[in-house]
Amino acid sequence: MDKTTEASVLKQLRRHRVMTLATVRPDGYPQATIVAFASDRLTLFAVVDSTSQKARNIRRNSKVSIAMGSDRRDWGKIEGLSMGGQARVLRKADEIALAKSRLLARFPEMKSLGEADGFKGWAFIEVVPLVISLLDYTKGFGHTELIKLWPRPKRR
Repeated sequence: MDKTTEASVLKQLRRHRVMTLATVRPDGYPQATIVAFASDRLTLFAVVDSTSQKARNIRRNSKVSIAMGSDRRDWGKIEGLSMGGQARVLRKADEIALAKSRLLARFPEMKSLGEADGFKGWAFIEVVPLVISLLDYTKGFGHTELIKLWPRPKRR
């Protein structure tokens, strides 16, 4: 991915604070839910209840899709992105610490919700995108750029 495109993707990740996370249910149907997220470059982090359907779906099937964007009255100003990638519930202390630090930096109010019980019952999710579709109607109606990220992108 070139620097200009990467900057556009990172701008969208900074602009949006919630995303639609679609996981695969046991019956094969998608389940889409809205979750808050933070990022470390292109890697996304979310936190959910460890017994939630989202967490169970990810433990069983790592394939996810993500979408984020803003409601715009003027269609010529619509921007957003969607991703297909791999998700996992983090287990290692250092990985959870990274996810937690990114989420707490973006959502300080999260600390008061989870600190009392040490974030017990929380599942920290990592999503690594494999393909990104960058939507930018400022460049024309329906304009998208498809970005393939194989192999898995390295963190910087």
